[in-house]
Amino acid sequence: MRYRSRVTGPAAALIGATAVLAGGRSAYAAGTEVDPDDPAPGPETLGDPVYPTLGNDGYRVGAYHLDLAFDPTTALVEATATLRVRTTRELSRLSLDALGLDVRSVRVDGRTAAFEQADEKLRITPERGLRAGAHVTVCVAYGADPRRALPYTGWVPTPDGFAVACQPNLAHTVFPCNDHPSGKADFTFRLTVPDGLTAVAGGTRTRTERLPDGRTAVTYRSRSPLATELVQITVGDYVVKERSGPHGLPLRDVVPKARAEALKPALSLTPGLVEWIEGRLGAFPFETYGLLPCNSDLAEPFDFTGLETQTLTIYRPDFLLQEEKRIGSHMMHELVHSYFGNSVSPATWADLWINEGHADFYGLLYRYERGWPDSLGLTSFEARMKDTYARGDQWRHDWGPVAAPTAANLFEPQRYLGGVLVLYALRQLIGEDAFHAVERAFLDRYRDASASTEDYVGVASAVSGQYVSGFLKEWLYGTTTPRMPGHPDWTVTPVTPSLATPHGRRDTRPHDHSATL
Repeated sequence: MRYRSRVTGPAAALIGATAVLAGGRSAYAAGTEVDPDDPAPGPETLGDPVYPTLGNDGYRVGAYHLDLAFDPTTALVEATATLRVRTTRELSRLSLDALGLDVRSVRVDGRTAAFEQADEKLRITPERGLRAGAHVTVCVAYGADPRRALPYTGWVPTPDGFAVACQPNLAHTVFPCNDHPSGKADFTFRLTVPDGLTAVAGGTRTRTERLPDGRTAVTYRSRSPLATELVQITVGDYVVKERSGPHGLPLRDVVPKARAEALKPALSLTPGLVEWIEGRLGAFPFETYGLLPCNSDLAEPFDFTGLETQTLTIYRPDFLLQEEKRIGSHMMHELVHSYFGNSVSPATWADLWINEGHADFYGLLYRYERGWPDSLGLTSFEARMKDTYARGDQWRHDWGPVAAPTAANLFEPQRYLGGVLVLYALRQLIGEDAFHAVERAFLDRYRDASASTEDYVGVASAVSGQYVSGFLKEWLYGTTTPRMPGHPDWTVTPVTPSLATPHGRRDTRPHDHSATL
C-alpha cells in the first residue's frame, strides 16, 4: 500500500540462454539496417488508463538480472541491468522506462547500441532492426544516486545504505525496465557491498561470493515472477533472522541491528498471521515471507507505513514498535497483498481496488475477530460497512467510482474501503460460502499473472452460478451507491459539495488510507 506519484557471471548465463531460446536464428531482420529517417520503433506506452506513459510495447520482458554495487564512501550505486526480451513485432528501436539514471552504455546481444534518454524513456537503437519473435538480450550499464532529487523516486536512502519502494510508477528510477504490473518477469539480483554491510533482495539467496577486494557479493532469485513495482533491494547495517513458519514456510526478517531486540514482539506475530490467512485464502503463494523495518532513525523515513514488496514487506520501523492491537490489523493488510497484488497483480492501475479492497477486507476481519476497535471506535465489520455505505455517494463524487481512478486520486479511500464495500455487497448477494469459493478460484486462475476487474467479475459469475456482472459493474463504475443486499434500511448521506476533496490534493501521508491503520 502506498502512493508516490547493477551483471557479470549471471549476465553471461542470460546471454547463453537467449541463444538457446532463439534456436540459433539471428535476432536481426535480414538485410535490415536502421534508417534514422524512417524508423519503426515500438510504441512507448502500454495504454494504462491511469499512467498512460508507463510501459513500452513491441516486446515482452522474460527476465531481469540486476547487478548493483554500493559504495558507502560516496553513497552511490554502480549497476548493470540485463533484460531478456522477446520482440512481438519487427523493431528498428525499442525503449525502456528510465528516470534519474546515468546510463553509461547499452548493448543488444553483445553489440554496442546507440541510445538516448528523453523524458522518462531510454530509447535504444541496435545496429540493425530486430525480427518479430526474436529473443534478445539488452544490457544497460548505469550509475544511480539514491539521494538524487527527482520529481518522484523509488529509492529510500538511509544513513548506511538504501531500500527501494517502487509502487506504483517508480521502479524505473531504480533500474531501466518496462515499468508496468502487467509485465511480470523472473528476477535475479547480485548485490555487492563492503564488509560491515548486509545486502538483501526479494526471493531467496542462491550464492555468496567473497571478492578479492574484501567485498561480498550475494545473489538472490525470485522463484515466482514479479512486477517491477514489487522489487525490493536493501543495503544497510542489518541482521537477517530466519525461522520456520506454518507448514515449514521459511520466514526471513531483515532487521536493523540496533533495533533487533525491540522489534522481536512484532516479528513474532508473523506465524500466526500467516496461519490465519492460509485458512481463508489457501497456502502462502511464495517461497518465503518476512519483514524489513527500514534502517532509519528519521521520524518520517518515507511517506508510507508499509509496502508489499514481494516476499519482504518494508515498514516504518517505529510503527512496528507499538503493541499488537495497533499493528496486527495492518500487518494482516500487508500480508494479504502477497495474494492480491503480488501473486495476482493488477492488469492496469485502474484495477488497484482488487489489491487494496481485499487487503482491507481481510485486515478488518482479523481486527474485529480479536475485538480491537478500529479508528472510528467501531467493533464489528457490519458497523464499519454501514458507516462506509453512508459515505458512498460523497466518495464517488470526490474520488470517482471504485474502479475508475485517476493518477491524482488513485490511493484515496475509495480504492480501500470503497473496494471493501464492493466485496461485502458481493458476499451479501451470493452468500459466504460462494464468496470464499470465488476468492480462491480467482487466486488459482491468475496465480503468477496479472488480472483485471473484468477478470474478477468473470470468475465471480462463473463460480457463484449467478450472473453478477451487472451487479458488480454498478458497484464498481456507478456514480451513485447501489442498494445493499440484505440491508434495505441502510441509507446514503447526500453529497455535500463543500465537503468534497479537490482532485489532486496531497496530505502528509496520502496513500495511508487503509482502514486497518
